[in-house]
Amino acid sequence: MSTTRVIDEKLFDSVEPVRLVGARCTHCGTVVFPRQVSCPRCPAGIMSAHVLPVRGRIWSWTLQAFAPKPPYRPPAGGHRPYHVGYVDLGEVLVEARLAVPREEIRIGLPVRLTTVPAYRDEDGTEVLTFAFRPDGRAGR
Repeated sequence: MSTTRVIDEKLFDSVEPVRLVGARCTHCGTVVFPRQVSCPRCPAGIMSAHVLPVRGRIWSWTLQAFAPKPPYRPPAGGHRPYHVGYVDLGEVLVEARLAVPREEIRIGLPVRLTTVPAYRDEDGTEVLTFAFRPDGRAGR
């Protein structure tokens, strides 16, 4: 039996269904991801956990053609290029992997949160990270 875990539990509110958690400033309303303890805009607020939307639109993207620096861990067989980008969730831009075929990827594409395999631990556990895939429900 294969086991899985997420890359960092602090990034997620839940995994089934997958939901990311950021933080919102109680004073000015600024939303950040990942969570942080102080507001980047004002010194007056307290940051509280804030569950992020699961749908958004690609704001910008590129191809990650070379292996990133550590702590990146390549999958079995070595690094394979993948798309990354910023996804506009309305109140915050989230940098993420994009599980979108090259022929479909474009700025403004509606996407939905998902998980994708990142690598396998030494014990065989599949480690998942968050990503965004095309949202077939967009515009319905």
